[in-house]
Amino acid sequence: MADRLSRRGFLRVAAGTAAALAAPKAALGQRRPNVLFILADDLGYGDLSSYGRPDYQTPVLDRLAAQGMKLMSAYAAAPVCTPTRCAFVTGCYPQRFEVGLEEPLTIASPPVGLPAGQPTIASRMRAAGYETALVGKWHLGWRPEYRPNRFGFDEFYGSLSGALDYFTHIAPDAGEPALPDLWENDRRVAADGYLTDLFTERAVEFVSRRRERPFYLSLHYSAPHAPWEGPGDGAASDHREHGGGPMTNGGSLETYAAMMRSMDEGIGRVLAALRRARLERDTLVIFTSDNGGERYSFHWPFSFQKMYLHEGGTRVPAIVRWPGAVPAGAVTEQAAITMDWTATILAVAGAPADGMLDGENLLPVLTGQREIYDRELFWRTRTRAAARVGRFKYLQDGDAEFLFDLAVDPGEKWDLKARDPARFAALKGRYEAWEAEMLPRPS
Repeated sequence: MADRLSRRGFLRVAAGTAAALAAPKAALGQRRPNVLFILADDLGYGDLSSYGRPDYQTPVLDRLAAQGMKLMSAYAAAPVCTPTRCAFVTGCYPQRFEVGLEEPLTIASPPVGLPAGQPTIASRMRAAGYETALVGKWHLGWRPEYRPNRFGFDEFYGSLSGALDYFTHIAPDAGEPALPDLWENDRRVAADGYLTDLFTERAVEFVSRRRERPFYLSLHYSAPHAPWEGPGDGAASDHREHGGGPMTNGGSLETYAAMMRSMDEGIGRVLAALRRARLERDTLVIFTSDNGGERYSFHWPFSFQKMYLHEGGTRVPAIVRWPGAVPAGAVTEQAAITMDWTATILAVAGAPADGMLDGENLLPVLTGQREIYDRELFWRTRTRAAARVGRFKYLQDGDAEFLFDLAVDPGEKWDLKARDPARFAALKGRYEAWEAEMLPRPS
């Protein structure tokens, strides 16, 4: 097993540590919390000002981090959207499912989706008595049998495609005719407005309802995914050709900042709705991203970006807030991956974990009742593979293979394969053992 992470990686808590760490026992004895899971799209590791972004501020998400725990070693299950969303919804590695779910779906992809009857986070939460809703991006299949309502979501308002124009709501990957890809359950709908605002407004409406049961809401923003359009770019959108046009929008750093401010402010509106409903202390909030960022993202100190299995493609920000349970102002180096949020949410809700789960319940670490521990995490695309075992990482990129020590080389610049061949062989062997349990790699 890999070396233990350094003591610097253990949970660091601001003033009031003793009181904060004593709080979880009382909180956990209360009724089951509501759950708000917020997923950004193509948000890079350093794209929040609390994670180092230098050219704009994200005050709402920074404040959320100050009120809860910030994870410094959180990962997406894949370097691109569809497989990560598959991982979260099922709690399993996406490589356990049909080949098409290991890559981003387009209208030209084989007609695949989640298998009928597959247990999901939504179906499990509903079985535990929760109201369930998805607002935002699905991207796990277009056909009616592959849509969110078939997999445990009581309500769905959002898009089926990978990316929409923020104003016309037309998806370049949804084929012809060029119709808006905005849905209310199984019904295509039309709406005026900036897409981020539409998702925010629906989320605010959902959390503001009077209800007798706890709720689970997945709020999956399309921001800051391309096309790079800020709230003030509607006129340009109206004159842009659809098909390839929206996705080739050049954008700018200023536009990206406007998109981020819009999402940050929108999340602030949702959190304010929780406060107005007096649900803030009774709601577990998790924020993260589906993969690393793209053209305008800030990845320092990592290398590469979305689509790659270097840290820049898979390391993402993650914030958890649950007042009275998760200590405020906490920072942890605990390694985590998308499926862990599934397992953690199910554990908090007392929901059945029927079927397989590849994720682990991180609640003991989040509440300070357990020190961080080493993990074995794995990734695979058509041409790349990776495994993180403790602080070390095996990486295969095409025909090249590498070994990195992430504790001292997070930028993956210094290949240790020749210097430490035994460790390289051990990590490669762990990857091969994992891959043998998955479906065959797509050709």
